[in-house]
Parts: sequence; structure tokens; C-alpha cells
Amino acid sequence: MPVAALRDVCLDATDALMLGRFWSAALGAAFHDNGDKSSHLEYIRPGDLSMWVDPVPEPRTGKTRVHLDLRLPTADPAPLVAAGATVVREPAAKRPWWVLADPDGNEFCAFPPRPGAAPATVEVYELVVDCVDSAAQAAWWASVLGGRVDVGASGSSSVVGAAGVPWERWVFCPVPERKTVKNRMHWDVNLTAADPGALVAAGARVLREPDDTISWWIMVDPEGNEFCAFAP
Repeated sequence: MPVAALRDVCLDATDALMLGRFWSAALGAAFHDNGDKSSHLEYIRPGDLSMWVDPVPEPRTGKTRVHLDLRLPTADPAPLVAAGATVVREPAAKRPWWVLADPDGNEFCAFPPRPGAAPATVEVYELVVDCVDSAAQAAWWASVLGGRVDVGASGSSSVVGAAGVPWERWVFCPVPERKTVKNRMHWDVNLTAADPGALVAAGARVLREPDDTISWWIMVDPEGNEFCAFAP
């Protein structure tokens, strides 16, 4: 049985209001200024996903190890560029998608619409996480959230049908280098129990307990990817 379900995704930024407005425009999502220099996006398709953009003092450094893949409603990413994205790489023969960067330098991928099945708006297609052992990471998150693991021809492993996950796939992509800095994007989960004991027993680690400032646990998975866990 799943011990947690996906709750939302979060993105760190030096200017969380600016970056929240970009992603609001890019995804056609409702934008909320939380009044504390953070922002909140609602109704991100599919599944009415939420995104929180939180202010942090440190600038972005290192490779983007967690990113969104988007499915476009048009043949090119012009609407995303108009919203403030920059093109990092054009489509190539073996990689027929665009690599873009948001105004804070976070890279993400934009895929053309499927033939005869273009979405009405930009949609989140996948969440992609770089990792050293993609099979182990996918198996771990599938055990936590439920769902099944699919192994791709490129060596990536994907979680499909996990609790709370609205995307087609949650992809764990093998890379040679290990994580060295905090991920700018992370995800939150809702626990099925009153505490994250089952996650710890499965191999997660607690970085910070609830206290006077936060009401959730800050944790890392077996490869050190940060996530937050909320009591029911």
C-alpha cells in the first residue's frame, strides 16, 4: 500500500514573484502573491497540479537535475519564449524537442504536440529527475507512492500510475555525476500516517522536523533529493 501521495511541486528562486509570474503565463495557471515574497500557482494541467515558488537567498548554481517536460499545443515554443523563456537547444534528429530555460536559468523541455492530439494549452507532460541509479530510484518511489515501473530503451526508468501523480510519467534519468547541491525544484507528499516513520524505514532521511516555523518534515530520498512530507 502507498505510504504517501504526491501533493505539489516547489521551485526555489531569488525572485519568487517574478518566476511565479513567468510559470503562470507559461502554463496558463492562476497566480497568487502570498504576501511573503513567495507565490503559488493553481490549476496546472493535467490534474490541477499546484506549484509553489519560494524565495531563497542563494543564486542558482550547477546543473538542473529536476525539471518539467511540457507538451506544446503548437508546433514551436513561441508562446513560452514570449512569456520569457530562452531557447537552449533546438530539436535534433534523435532528440525532437526543445530545451528551454526559464528566467532564473532552470532548464526544461518542450515537446511538440502529438499528431492529431494537440492539447488546448501547454501541459505538464513529465517530471524528470537525474540520478545515478535510475532503476533503484524509480523502484523506491513506486514502493512509496504506488504505481508501476517502466524501463525505457535509453536506460531511464519511469513511475506510472503513482498516487497523486497527474503526469504521464515520472522519469528517473541515469547520469554519471552525483548530486552535489540542493535541487532548485522539489516535490511534496502527503503522508497516509501521522509521521514519516514508514518513509524512514524504507530508506528516506529526515533533515528537519516540524517546529515553530514549519509544520512538515523536510526529507531526502536514497539519492539525496529533497522533498517535504505533510501529515494528513
